[in-house]
Amino acid sequence: MFSRRLFLESTSLSAVSAALLSLSTTVPAVHAAGKAQRLPVLFIGHGSPMNAISDNRFTRELAAWGKRLPAPRAILVVSAHWLTSGATGVTVNEKPPTIHDFGGFPRQLHEMQYPAKGHPELARAAAKLIRSNPSVPTTEWGLDHGTWTVLHHLFPKADVPVFQVSIDYDKPADFHYTLGRELQALREQGVLIIGSGNIVHNLRATDRGTPEQARASRPWAQSFDDRVKLALDQRDDKSLQDYIGLDMSARMAVPTPDHYWPFLYALGAADAGQVPKHVFEAFHSGTLSMRCLQFG
Repeated sequence: MFSRRLFLESTSLSAVSAALLSLSTTVPAVHAAGKAQRLPVLFIGHGSPMNAISDNRFTRELAAWGKRLPAPRAILVVSAHWLTSGATGVTVNEKPPTIHDFGGFPRQLHEMQYPAKGHPELARAAAKLIRSNPSVPTTEWGLDHGTWTVLHHLFPKADVPVFQVSIDYDKPADFHYTLGRELQALREQGVLIIGSGNIVHNLRATDRGTPEQARASRPWAQSFDDRVKLALDQRDDKSLQDYIGLDMSARMAVPTPDHYWPFLYALGAADAGQVPKHVFEAFHSGTLSMRCLQFG
């Protein structure tokens, strides 16, 4: 039904232009009484889909974190598992389907649903804010596991509308950071922006069966995660975008940037110079950084 990577490059320029012209030129006003509370920005290291049904320190922290967060009007997720090419997709589904974009896991996981509604109005507002790339409203995606496996713990009632923004994968790091900046205005509309990926993500170099632990099982994974934390605490956004030069372990820690790009969207959507709270720090499978952050 859905592929892990939805390519939009076959979309004609005229179709893209028509989609863009169909959008209004102003962000919709808040319809609820009073002014919406400005929402924080989160980055979540989501790890294995099994975290959706696991009871561990990570999932317990997600549940506690959700209770501390202000109530969002909607949630925008940039997930490592929706990659596009040539344009940025924005889901405008009224009822986004739960996508089980994985294989070989227990039946219980494949049968899980996260029945949150979408928010087409705010999704189209997000599409309109994107200036650095063609943006295409679409119903050809839903909620992939980078989204629903963590929201299942953060907002277990699935009572907050959710929509996703794709990652135009082949663009450079500064593009993703800039696009996050463009989405920042949604925070004033009561939208919780979440980047979902992993700071260190090399599935070919994990130590399967290793229990959740404070430090990585391999020095290169710990080294890169430490350097990212230091750069965050100094809000050295330039170095975080130029991540290959951040540490000599970078190419091992980030062999492909799909799980790193969501972090740059969160960094871009955060207030300039604001040091994040490190909500969770640990490693799964030895080398997967589960680092979670909150800006604001």
